[in-house]
Amino acid sequence: MLIAAQAMTPNSLAEHFDTTRQAVSKHLKILTECALVKQEHQGREIYYQLEINKMKEIDKWIEQFRKIWETRFNQLDKVLLTLKKQKK
Repeated sequence: MLIAAQAMTPNSLAEHFDTTRQAVSKHLKILTECALVKQEHQGREIYYQLEINKMKEIDKWIEQFRKIWETRFNQLDKVLLTLKKQKK
């Protein structure tokens, strides 16, 4: 969520977590390789920003499963309500 709002350096990201800059950099490397974040060099610093279009692709792909999950959770709710009524 942090890099969705604005581009940030690994140091500035690490300040928000109980982890090292190196650990954040490793995560950013993987996200960059997956094209989920992009790098922008500004002087000696590298800023990372979320790739919104890639996230939209992922959301579109997940949507098909979201509908299945919602249907199953609704079915589970009905079963639990039935069981609860039977106990009374």
